[in-house]
Amino acid sequence: MPTPYSDATDSLFHYRSFTAFWLARTASSFGFQMLSIAVGWQIYSLTGSAFDLGLIGLVQFLPAVLLALPAGHIADQFDRRRVVLLGQATEWIAIAVLAGLTLAHRTDEILLLSLIFIISVARTLEAPSLQSMLPALVPPAILARATAANAASMQTASMMGPALGGLIYVAGPGVVYATTAALYLISILMVSRLRYDHAPPPRTPATFASVFAGIHFIRRRPDVLGVISLDLFAVLLGGATALLPIFAKDILHTGPWGLGLLRGAPAVGGLLVGFWLSRRSLERNVGKIMFASVAGFGVATLLFAFSTQLWLSLLALFALGGFDMVSMVIRGALVQLDTPDDMRGRVSAVNSIFINTSNQLGEFESGMLAAWLGAAPAVAVGGVGTLLVVGLWMAWFPTLRSRQRLHNG
Repeated sequence: MPTPYSDATDSLFHYRSFTAFWLARTASSFGFQMLSIAVGWQIYSLTGSAFDLGLIGLVQFLPAVLLALPAGHIADQFDRRRVVLLGQATEWIAIAVLAGLTLAHRTDEILLLSLIFIISVARTLEAPSLQSMLPALVPPAILARATAANAASMQTASMMGPALGGLIYVAGPGVVYATTAALYLISILMVSRLRYDHAPPPRTPATFASVFAGIHFIRRRPDVLGVISLDLFAVLLGGATALLPIFAKDILHTGPWGLGLLRGAPAVGGLLVGFWLSRRSLERNVGKIMFASVAGFGVATLLFAFSTQLWLSLLALFALGGFDMVSMVIRGALVQLDTPDDMRGRVSAVNSIFINTSNQLGEFESGMLAAWLGAAPAVAVGGVGTLLVVGLWMAWFPTLRSRQRLHNG
């Protein structure tokens, strides 16, 4: 397990708290990746309908967008650890029901989609509380390293979770769901043992102003606004991965095995850089490093667009994932450190809306542009657009460009 702690002055309290948090996130992330692969395969086996596969994405996307702001308000009004426990307990019950019904051969697509919807609602309501807990578990000076260690575990889950779920699926979808339920139970146990000191402010009724306070806060903080909007436009424009099947078949002239390598290359790059960042502190020039990383993301996108060799395309995607991890760690730590604790839930909720929306719209933008221009020109336009955004954001957010440290305090 990667650990961001190496100095003798780091307290045992912080180490144990972060370890429990890291184990909880790793277990639940692996479980969710396994769940996703099993549900998709099972629904397609039952119906043979591509439309039903699309519905899986819809029942997950709608709660993520519609409930994110109320979830942020909840995170700032209640004990975050309890909110996370309630959300994960709800997910565990739904997964356990899914496992039981599947093992009893009493499932259909409506029931599967309904349970996935319940899980998605619980995940959405839990997410801002979970994201806001990390700054209270580690000292500010090593938050970036803790963020990198956490991101590396997420990358590992996204790489290995689907493969593990597919392997276990040989024994039947019910076995995958039972395994997922066991992983969620581990996560619940870790969160319940977490020593997390958070005194929520006196509760106030949910009003339009309080629910949307995260948006108003971001607008008043140039560095936070710059970081979140940079992430939004970089993801919107850098949608190369959505077109990988076209590149694999028509440009690189490879088969499914080549497509698998292409899909895995960004995750491998991100994982290795995440491990490296988890053991090193970012002490100076964090603004310039972040902008350079996003620019590197754009250059790697351009290299991929013009490559006609599999090895060069893999190298470009590997670099793309690495650059994205650097900027993601800096962005994530900076937003958390520049946000007071009583606002972190609502700011995290706004950030998650931007991320979810930009991912979906980025894939749509890439597909539409590829239909008009072709796959390679569409990706090249995205790479050039990313570089233009970096230049504009450096001019529009000078304090972010010149920022030296993640923690200004």
